[in-house]
Parts: sequence; structure tokens; C-alpha cells
Amino acid sequence: MAKKSRTPAPPRKVQAPQRRSDPKKRPGWTASERLPLWIGLAVLVIAAVVAGFVFVGRGGGNDTSAKVPDDSQLAGLQTGPAPWNPGLDTLPDRLKPVGVTALTNEGEVLHIHQHLDIYVNGKHEVVPQGIGIYDGQFLTELHTHDASGIMHLESPVAKHFSLGQFFGVWGVRLTDDCIGGYCREVTPWTMYVNGQAYQGDPAALDLKEHQEIAFVIGTPPKKIPSTYKFPAGL
Repeated sequence: MAKKSRTPAPPRKVQAPQRRSDPKKRPGWTASERLPLWIGLAVLVIAAVVAGFVFVGRGGGNDTSAKVPDDSQLAGLQTGPAPWNPGLDTLPDRLKPVGVTALTNEGEVLHIHQHLDIYVNGKHEVVPQGIGIYDGQFLTELHTHDASGIMHLESPVAKHFSLGQFFGVWGVRLTDDCIGGYCREVTPWTMYVNGQAYQGDPAALDLKEHQEIAFVIGTPPKKIPSTYKFPAGL
């Protein structure tokens, strides 16, 4: 008996694969949505820059980048006893080694003040007027306008300045051992900052807003100042 031939089954329809949509996937940002984001980022950047500038301008931070002049490179350095003159005769020769510049106008980017007292055996010595102001031709970032002891730090750029630079502009020796003609081995002395004895190198002190700096040489005065009442606006 002959076998019956089987009729093949018709081919099944195959559907084309469908792309699955991800419900979690967010469509791209539109221009109107991106604008507030960019504005917010810009505000944060500007705020950070302003905060950093104010921080530096007010003498904040522990930055030790302030220059400490090499006294051996300073012309006309006064190494005798107080009182000391403004040291203007050789000021132009000291500008570069001190790390200051000859300005035609006071700088306005960094504008802060300190007060300096010097006592020798209990007697208050004058910090002279006109330190850093050369015969009406130029002035440096560090200078004095009168004999009050107020130090003016006015720079066209934001940077740090040291007490050693002020003394370099003044033309008075200041090292870890000596101030002017007074060296610790012969005449003990101490520098105070805001009423506290300073243990580091005095020349390396980073100048900050409204510091009260006092050098007490030999016999101390009855009271060592810890603050100074600056005039309004300083």
C-alpha cells in the first residue's frame, strides 16, 4: 500500500522586532529648560570668585607666598639704634629686591591697614611719615602717610605682602635675630601680634587687616598693645 504524501504546513508570519520604549528614559533638555541651569551655574561661579577675592583682600588664609627680602641685597639699610628715618635716599635701589613697584597712584584691588608700635626700653619710638613715598614721584604698595604708626598696604593686584617687605621699603634691618641695631644676643627683644608673642621669623609675618604689631626691645613698657583703634574708613 503506497504512503500518502503529507502536505507541508503554511509558513508562519514573523513580525518585525519592535523597539521597546524605556519609560525611565527622559527626553533631552529643551533650550528653555537649560537656560535656568546655566544661569544658576554662572551665579555659583561668580559667588566663588567674589568670595575668594574678599578672602585674599582681607588678608585671610595661611598663604606663605609673601616675599621675604634678603637684607644683604638692600641698599642703604639702617642697622643702628632707633629712631630711624624714612629711608628714602636709596629707596629706588631697593624696589626690586624688596619685591615692590613704583606706583603713580595708590592701588585699589588690595587695600588694608596695620598698626606698628616700637618700644625701646619702655620708650615709644616714632614710625616716621612718608615711608615708601619718594619725593612726590612715586609710592610703593607699602607706605605711611603720617607718624601715627598706621601702615598702608594698597596694591593694584591681589597678593600677599610680608612685614619684611615693609621694613625693606623703610630701609631698616629686620631678621630673625635683629631689628635695626638691636640683636637678641646683646639686647633681647620680642615681637607681638595682637598682644601675643610671635614665635616665627618677624620678617615672614603675612600682613593682614588691622593687625597690631609691636616690637618690644629691652625693658618692656607697662602695657603691650593688643589692638589699635583705626580711624573711620581705614
